[in-house]
Amino acid sequence: MVTDSLGHLNQDDMLRAAAELGLSHIEFCCGNWSSAPHLNLSELLSSGDARRNFLARVKDHGLSISALNASGNPLHPGASGKEHEACADATLELAGLLNIDRVVMMSGLPGGPGDQWPNWITLAWPPFCGEILEYQWNEVAIPWWKERVKLANRHGVGRLCIEFHGGQLVYNVPTFWRLREAVGKTVGVNFDPSHLIWMGADPLACIHDLGDAIYHVHAKDTWINHRQTALTTRLETLHGSKNRERSWNYVTLGYGQDELWWKQFCYHLRQVGYDDVLSIEHEDAIMARDEGVLKSVTLLKRCLADAVSDYTLPDIG
Repeated sequence: MVTDSLGHLNQDDMLRAAAELGLSHIEFCCGNWSSAPHLNLSELLSSGDARRNFLARVKDHGLSISALNASGNPLHPGASGKEHEACADATLELAGLLNIDRVVMMSGLPGGPGDQWPNWITLAWPPFCGEILEYQWNEVAIPWWKERVKLANRHGVGRLCIEFHGGQLVYNVPTFWRLREAVGKTVGVNFDPSHLIWMGADPLACIHDLGDAIYHVHAKDTWINHRQTALTTRLETLHGSKNRERSWNYVTLGYGQDELWWKQFCYHLRQVGYDDVLSIEHEDAIMARDEGVLKSVTLLKRCLADAVSDYTLPDIG
């Protein structure tokens, strides 16, 4: 579970709830787009005792840490970009100190030359769009990520898990491969199907293209309001509070894609060799956090039971 899913609870209550739900792993959010309600990044960096106590509390509840999360936009051309970069770098340092191999991040999104704000280019026309993209990739993103790979490796962090997201430079399979080919295999994917769904991609097809580049998985669902998309498309700018009017919304598992789809999701991950964490991320604006996480755990337990097989292929040759 992503710890922000129960962000209304303090650390002890969150850990207790996770244990009572039968979870094995939790993913701690460290800052940037999270208020990081369950850890103090600067305190953990500065104090060995604080780190030991932190790990002991997690272990006392029978839990392990699957990853740290520093999702934000470190490539923002304004002041917040430097702030997000500092948090991401501090998270990499903390991961190393805690012997955690995975950090979940987003690619970030620069602006164009001289811009004060990020600029998400989604069309090839007018022609200047291509010029902006080349600047974003070659002048900003690739050099920045090459340095992050070096920093991660210095801290003993072997897997930087990039989450595809609209409004980020890496938002789909081709943009991921472009970054991966430029900076190396330290960079992999935090596979979150919810964003792919609202952008119109097929997460099950994406699983097979990405294969062993999938380093970590978020379990989050999206409901598409087809009545509204018929009028507005899936390009949605209404605030999340306008839940009824939006063309899509993040929902509790099973309320967007049905249980059969989630069984297929787990099965396809097994097919490409992923046998690791499904980190529940609850961002349903309608359903209470406790109820939503419980429903998600219950659904995934059924799906995972169906995805496991003890069948051995016969020797036919």
